[in-house]
Amino acid sequence: MQTSPIGTAVASSAMASPGAGRAPTSSDFEMFLKMLTAQMTNQDPLEPIDSADYAVQLATFSSVEQQVLTNDLLRMLSSQMSTGGMAQYAGWVGQEVRAAMPGIFDGTPITISPNPAALADRVDLVVRDAAGEVVQTVPLPVSADPFDWTGDLPDGTVLPPGTYDFTVESRAQGELVLSEPAEIYQEVREVQFLDGDIALIFGEGVAALASTISAIRQPRGG
Repeated sequence: MQTSPIGTAVASSAMASPGAGRAPTSSDFEMFLKMLTAQMTNQDPLEPIDSADYAVQLATFSSVEQQVLTNDLLRMLSSQMSTGGMAQYAGWVGQEVRAAMPGIFDGTPITISPNPAALADRVDLVVRDAAGEVVQTVPLPVSADPFDWTGDLPDGTVLPPGTYDFTVESRAQGELVLSEPAEIYQEVREVQFLDGDIALIFGEGVAALASTISAIRQPRGG
């Protein structure tokens, strides 16, 4: 009776078992031995399986086992690195960091860090509310100097607390040459591991990846 190699069958079992990515259990190896024994028992005496085939099958199982163990090790190292990364940024909680993100306004001024185009002769800060409506346009100096936005309107009122988006628009001879989100400072409330990256949480649904932070400072009065 002609029998077929079992290395492929065992490899598929090891890789597709429920807990995929988990090291093969002893039952996987026991199944391999049972299949190997059955293959030897049922082989054609006139056409015995070459010993080299057995060696290939053993090597196949060993290779799959090693690959799964390697995957487990990589996952463990990734988890440790992620935890270590969060620990590294834990000291940022309570600090103010700078990034292009929406600002949470509670009546306290928000520091804007504009970066206008080099050829600009006019720069405006465009403020939008959570609904995307423009609620204020503030002329800025043509420089990268920080600007404290207070939410004050020309009629003496102040914009209500909430989340606002800030855009810096640069114009040259009346033409818009650059429009980009403004970098602002906000206080970090929490650090999370999010979709494989370290994320800084500011509240009100505002978050920024740690890799996008361009500056960090002590909070005002801190």
